[in-house]
Amino acid sequence: MKIWLSVFVLLVLSKIQLHVHGEAQVPCFFIFGDSLADSGNNNLLPTEARANYQPYGVDYPSGTTGRFSNGRTSFDIIGELLGFENHIPPFTTANGSDILKGVNYASGSAGIRNETGQHLGAHISLDGQLRNHQVTVSKIAGLLGNNVSAATEYLNKCLYSVGMGNNDYINNYFLPKHYPTKRLYSQNQYAQVLIDQYSQQIKSLYNNGARKVVLFGVGRIGCTPNAISLHGTTNGSLCVDKMNKAVRHFNVKLKLLINQLNSNLTDAHFTYVNAYRMGSMNVSAFGFKVWNVGCCPVGENGQCLPDHQNTICKNRTEYLFWDSFHTTEAVNILTAARSFSSVDEYDAYPMDISRLAKL
Repeated sequence: MKIWLSVFVLLVLSKIQLHVHGEAQVPCFFIFGDSLADSGNNNLLPTEARANYQPYGVDYPSGTTGRFSNGRTSFDIIGELLGFENHIPPFTTANGSDILKGVNYASGSAGIRNETGQHLGAHISLDGQLRNHQVTVSKIAGLLGNNVSAATEYLNKCLYSVGMGNNDYINNYFLPKHYPTKRLYSQNQYAQVLIDQYSQQIKSLYNNGARKVVLFGVGRIGCTPNAISLHGTTNGSLCVDKMNKAVRHFNVKLKLLINQLNSNLTDAHFTYVNAYRMGSMNVSAFGFKVWNVGCCPVGENGQCLPDHQNTICKNRTEYLFWDSFHTTEAVNILTAARSFSSVDEYDAYPMDISRLAKL
């Protein structure tokens, strides 16, 4: 199994090199999400959820970029696999004809619910990201000769990635001193509340031209170093089981939503990426040795302390996590690879990103 998976990753990496020198598989790639995808939208916001300082981006070619990792995010790598030569720019800096290739709207600490993450400061919730996308849609129509129908036809061919829900648990439901949701809802009820709102948000994206949409499930948030240090583990478990149990309710309902969307919006295609399952892979098979602490020294909020380049780990490919929440580029490569080309039938439903892009 270890040899087969290693060969798979090598094939994907070679595919990246091949694609960046060819034509992109879709005309544009739009990214909505949280800190797992943020590429700089939070840089100038008054928030603790920013990564525009070293040691973030220490392994990124252009230095610190606002990415919550030591290098590329999974979504940067998916863009490479799609054939884009340059990474999709954040909304805050995207301008001119660059937006025709796509825009990254993701914002650290953002969630499906508008109040999620507000204790950390300003952020752009999914509703806010959708409003920013409407601005982009209008600009694209202008670039195409103020032709709305031409813009719609163009957008129909693009790929849309949405990864939300992580913070609605980490920075909402499991922070009762800041938010009332845990007192108001059981885990199953809260998952349904999130899905009901998420459904309307995805339909809004559809109404703005999205026809190829990939929705990422919530990962194993109970296995992050922050969760383990904050909540502790029980019964010999390596993770915080109550957190993982909560997000499983959400993921089950999200997969059902995928079925509903595909049944009701028949001119569009929606797919689900099983981030939770990917988080349960045998990480030692890829040489990872440290999973319960991050690579960089962290502060109270679980993020890297600034200007501690000399005290970060040197063997970064052996660490799952960069800080107490976010994975290293080595992990991001694996996640992107499996999202783009499924290792098995459970990675994506009903199809992986490579197939979705070709429709």
